[in-house]
Amino acid sequence: MPARESMEFDVVIVGAGPSGLSAAIRLKQLNADLSVVVVEKGSEVGAHILSGAVIDPVALDKLLPDWRNDAAQPLTTEVNDDRFYWLTGGAAIRLPNFLMPPLMNNHGCLVGSLGNVCRWLATKAEALGVEIYPGFAAAEVLHGAAGEVRGIATGDMGVGRDGKSKDSFTRGMELHAKYTLFAEGARGSLTKGLIARYRLDANSEPAKFGIGLKEVWQIDKAKHRRGLIQHSFGWPLDNSTGGGSFLYHFDDDLVAVGFVLHLNYANPYLSPFEEFQRFKLHPSVRSLFEGAKRLGYGARAITEGGYQSVPRLTFPGGALIGCAAGFVNVARIKGVHNAMGTGILAAEHVAAALGGGRANDELTEYENAWRSSAVGDDLKKVRNVKPLWSKFGTVIGVALGGLDMWTNTLFGFSPFGTLGHGKPDSKCLEPASRHAPIAYPRPDGKITFDRLSSVFLSNTNHEEDQPIHLQVRDPSLQKSSEHDVFAGPSARYCPAGVYEWMEEETPPRFVINAQNCVHCKTCDIKDPNGNINWVPPEGGGGPNYQAM
Repeated sequence: MPARESMEFDVVIVGAGPSGLSAAIRLKQLNADLSVVVVEKGSEVGAHILSGAVIDPVALDKLLPDWRNDAAQPLTTEVNDDRFYWLTGGAAIRLPNFLMPPLMNNHGCLVGSLGNVCRWLATKAEALGVEIYPGFAAAEVLHGAAGEVRGIATGDMGVGRDGKSKDSFTRGMELHAKYTLFAEGARGSLTKGLIARYRLDANSEPAKFGIGLKEVWQIDKAKHRRGLIQHSFGWPLDNSTGGGSFLYHFDDDLVAVGFVLHLNYANPYLSPFEEFQRFKLHPSVRSLFEGAKRLGYGARAITEGGYQSVPRLTFPGGALIGCAAGFVNVARIKGVHNAMGTGILAAEHVAAALGGGRANDELTEYENAWRSSAVGDDLKKVRNVKPLWSKFGTVIGVALGGLDMWTNTLFGFSPFGTLGHGKPDSKCLEPASRHAPIAYPRPDGKITFDRLSSVFLSNTNHEEDQPIHLQVRDPSLQKSSEHDVFAGPSARYCPAGVYEWMEEETPPRFVINAQNCVHCKTCDIKDPNGNINWVPPEGGGGPNYQAM
């Protein structure tokens, strides 16, 4: 095989999401002479970006103070009506806003498409001289003789499913750097390897995740309330299953509707996708979608561990930023401001190190700084919300979490200290023998839909003749455990119809429809044996989200 060509940079950034682009912009603001490159596995910037998104502008104000005066900026809807609901099967009980801790107040936040925000940030980065390469998946971390990170290599292109080179074969490129920042988002494939290699999670709680599913609809103008956002919990989930919904009215007659389900659920028959579809049938929201048009669909894993689950961020030659490390504030249902904040913070320490003539050493200053920064302060106040919810269930857990946020806000401490999360999400699933199958209603094709028609709206596309990027480490274990003990939950937790068990065959055969994958990473998180390993497919493959 031919050797890879290489390019030299001061800084390589993996991922053109909000943290990666913020880091790139901040680096060039601090030193215009730095060579900075961003590699992005999506076909374009924003193609793989999915978020609610209600955005706290605090980090954006710091990065680009005059951003509101830019006619091209995409955040034009400000929150003006903020509502919280407890849902039962037939009612929506509004919770008074005065009961909510002040940090839950969303007024002053902006509603829009995070994908469009990233596209806009990319123009700012490129105007400063940042090189951005979309369509190239970072597939390998490059290490020096002493084990330090020296950059990354992009994946080879034109490899067939049989592992052999096709006529279109092109060798990947090595991008060498003095420092490499990993901004891959939740459950990044390279990040996972770095955490294991450097034991970055040795002193932190297990990482915790949720799956977020989202649709964008264009609704009747008479029903649209621009700037209205509402969140709910309760139905259709039972008290022992954590999660909730969101409805955001923004721009011209658009509504973002979504459902988040914590991946520590126990019932293997539960389907996050079907629960999301069922939510839209609730009497309080169904009428909103009658006669409306569904424009987009997508799904993505969300980091939920918070303050106590953040691993060590630094290692020789690089650092983790954004959701690669897990900075989502679960209570506030926000992570963009913290992703941008850590990107900015890391960039400042990288620039200082480069200015001092350093290279490929450990940026311990960044690791030491984040907990005392605005990001650390934001996460520390809500650190017990997820553990309390998981331990006591929705009703008592949410109430205790609210109390804990009030004591943190008013007195600066928590009566609970800092609680642990316990088991990783893969270990929370219970054998199927302890549960009964769930009979979900058939989709009506108007308000509720099936997976395949939904995946179609995500514009997902993969080159079919390429190695399957969903690697099953032990096929026999998949049959003896995932199927025989847990009743094949992969067919239900996947929001894109990737996994099937062909029960009519003897023995049942596990089928992977890799071309459907929307890169949510849920399988890599929730498989009860940790038997599925998600790796990047050929660059440019996956969803191509528009305005998500």
